[in-house]
Amino acid sequence: MASSKTRSTLTLKPTTDDKPADGSRRRSGARARRALVQDRERQKSKRQKQHARNAQTPRQTRPDGYSTTPRRPRRLSTDPGTPAVRDTETLQAVFAPCPRGLETILEHELSGLGLQEVRRGRAGCHFKANWTDIMRVNLHSRIATRVLMQTARARVSHEDDILELAQQTPWEQWFGPEHTLRVDTSAVDSPMTSLQYCNLRAKDGVCDRLREREGRRPDIDTVRPDARVHLFLDKTTATLYLDTTGESLFKRGWRWDKGEAPLRENLAAGLLALSGWQPGTPLLDPFCGSGTLLIEAAWIALGMAPGRQRPFAFQRLRDHDESAWEALRQQALDAVQDQPLSMVGIDTDTQAITAAKRNLQRAGLKPEHIHFEQADARTFHPPFEQPGTIVTNPPYGERLDSGPDLWTEWASQLKRHYAGWELYVISNDLDLPRAMRLRPHRRYPVYNGALDCRLFGFEMVAGSPT
Repeated sequence: MASSKTRSTLTLKPTTDDKPADGSRRRSGARARRALVQDRERQKSKRQKQHARNAQTPRQTRPDGYSTTPRRPRRLSTDPGTPAVRDTETLQAVFAPCPRGLETILEHELSGLGLQEVRRGRAGCHFKANWTDIMRVNLHSRIATRVLMQTARARVSHEDDILELAQQTPWEQWFGPEHTLRVDTSAVDSPMTSLQYCNLRAKDGVCDRLREREGRRPDIDTVRPDARVHLFLDKTTATLYLDTTGESLFKRGWRWDKGEAPLRENLAAGLLALSGWQPGTPLLDPFCGSGTLLIEAAWIALGMAPGRQRPFAFQRLRDHDESAWEALRQQALDAVQDQPLSMVGIDTDTQAITAAKRNLQRAGLKPEHIHFEQADARTFHPPFEQPGTIVTNPPYGERLDSGPDLWTEWASQLKRHYAGWELYVISNDLDLPRAMRLRPHRRYPVYNGALDCRLFGFEMVAGSPT
């Protein structure tokens, strides 16, 4: 699901003092009093007719014990594909967003986790999953940003359609007035005038549903809500999702110290996958910063599940099976291996190296897993006898404070001493290969936040001209 900036907010024109809101003429004196009496009689007659219709309509008892008189709302053409009942067997429609450019990597990861009907979409993947699968994807996915379970989908043409769709969705199965709530809205090519107003309509629909079913509405918390609902709009359709993740999946729980421009952890995992690096191959990051790339690589090599030491939103929902979740988590903990790794990170910034070492410890790793030291990539020699892989996020743009000769000097060092190594560099500078006087054999488009970047892949060959 791709996000969109909030457009201009709808405004309602105030009624003027010289004309009533319904457009009728003002009356005064005896005529006004007669009109008021007639209007009251009409309203009284209307209420009596409504009471008579309600008396003829049998009351229905819902499975949860609430008795309600059925209303006759305008029905939306909803997609019946998503089951309403949550259990360990029923397959739900699920969407997992990811950084743009990593959709294929995410598709392979989800298929490897045993998910069904996985297909790539815009900035993410759709798939089918039961509730146990949803917990498992949250625990194990290194590429996804979050896991969103589809709860309703319908064609919409007006903001009030969004209100009715939210009102018809059985939110009480997952959360209630005892939970705090947040609603987010994003869109692609939606004709709606204001996403802010659409977001308000969705929030009102959720709250109206819970107030009608359970007597009161949930409080709103935009910072740390218990339940988060996502509304996604396209040209003709609105889709409502329940967020099962909470804080984004790239927040693994270890990175308290950050560098000047850190990579998000799921992007780092995606770059490693695109590079073709495999555990057991020596790995070097010559611009390591706070160590994100190498720590993510160490977790992959040791089989550490990225979600094993953080909480998730599904744990706060109704009927959460804590024993099933703890069983999954324990399986992940039991699968961790401990072995020395051939990984080195260097940086010229002493503060960055200090931060990397602190992050290493918080990530549950040891110095024998990753060696960090202060050094300059332009003079640093290969730390291993056998060739390996270099994956790095070097300074570029405003971070490039080492002068215009950085690229040529670093490239010369690579050509002299790193024959046989694979080099992968992410940058938003499309002229980087020319500056390094190297010809890339791979060029992957990826996004680092809002930056349109490329992951350039080079093969360092002995005897390359410097």
